[in-house]
Amino acid sequence: MLNDSKKFSRRRFLNNFAFASAAIAVGPGSWAIRPNWANAAVGPIKLGIATDLTGSLGFPGNTDANVARMVVKEINDAGGLLGRPIELLIQDTASNESIGVGNVRKLIQRDKVDLVVGGISSAMRNAIKDTIISRGKTLYIYPQAYEGQECTPYLFCTGPVPAQNCDQFIPWLIKNGGKRFALPGSNYVWPQTINAYARKVIESNGGEVVFEEYYPIDQVDFSSTVSRVISNRIDVVFNTVIPPGVGPFFKQLYEAGFSKNGGRIGCVYYDENALPMNQPFEVEGLASSLDYYKALTGEDPASARIQETYEKEFPGPFRFSAGSAATGTYRALKLWEAAVKEAGTLERDAVAAALDHAKIAEGPGGPAEMVPGKHHCKMNMYIGVAKAAKFEVVARSAGLVEPKEC
Repeated sequence: MLNDSKKFSRRRFLNNFAFASAAIAVGPGSWAIRPNWANAAVGPIKLGIATDLTGSLGFPGNTDANVARMVVKEINDAGGLLGRPIELLIQDTASNESIGVGNVRKLIQRDKVDLVVGGISSAMRNAIKDTIISRGKTLYIYPQAYEGQECTPYLFCTGPVPAQNCDQFIPWLIKNGGKRFALPGSNYVWPQTINAYARKVIESNGGEVVFEEYYPIDQVDFSSTVSRVISNRIDVVFNTVIPPGVGPFFKQLYEAGFSKNGGRIGCVYYDENALPMNQPFEVEGLASSLDYYKALTGEDPASARIQETYEKEFPGPFRFSAGSAATGTYRALKLWEAAVKEAGTLERDAVAAALDHAKIAEGPGGPAEMVPGKHHCKMNMYIGVAKAAKFEVVARSAGLVEPKEC
């Protein structure tokens, strides 16, 4: 979803986070042969994680790596997969496509992994997928919420796409905000694509897009945009500006009296990891559309167990949250586990055929299913509203939401 532009300022992006880079695990995993690992002598199953542990997208990348560690530990503690332990190999894509391709090549050529999970930005996915799929003949799962339209063989997606983000959310914004929309975004593929989809949903539900415009990734002065929002009596700012600009943008909207005068901010990627970028009062009432919020732990035992396990194993700034692809990474690994068990082999075509219809009965936010032939995942979707530096779930889908892709 996010852009890997070198223009990012990590200092600005993380100025409200106690950022601490996690260790990069690139060597053999720590595992010992267990009696119930009947096929351990064959050698471990090798799982590759390619994610941004450093660079501008280091905070979600470290979260995703931690989720992989957590899930692999659970699988190995339960006896491994196909009677074999899983060896986790993690490479830093460093928020830089050139570095990412080189390090992913190590996973494919040197480590000969059986699966690659990762990539945060769409730019990174597009940069590494050929190395994995075409040249490496390896299965690839992309876990991040993104703009959709990825229908590549042997590539499966486990994060939300525009239909899942928007179809429930925009009618809610019209009802709980108003009909006059502004669509400000950062100037790259994800904002432009999701805004094109959002515009159709807005107009089909009786709303109006008053203006749509895009800005350089590193822009932090939005005074002109804020003036247009106020002068055009915008009801809803449907935001796709990303860090480092989003924090200053929301602050400037607040200082101009947008929310005080009844305006509503909607932002589909905003999660618990993003809230600390602003003072709580600056984003009070912001609405988001995601597949998971921490508030769900009070009603869903599986979500509570996953959240509790993660926080116990990985205390610190890298929160388990939907916008960072933590939920998509969890789904990716559990769906792959189910597919490998069904296939009874690690052969790529057999696992891909099983993954095409794989299901999990529980996960963060609820169950999930791959849509046969579509390479995308059905999942529950929720609308959260920021209140006192937390998200409160105010609406939810009636069931698993179709991605409407491929």
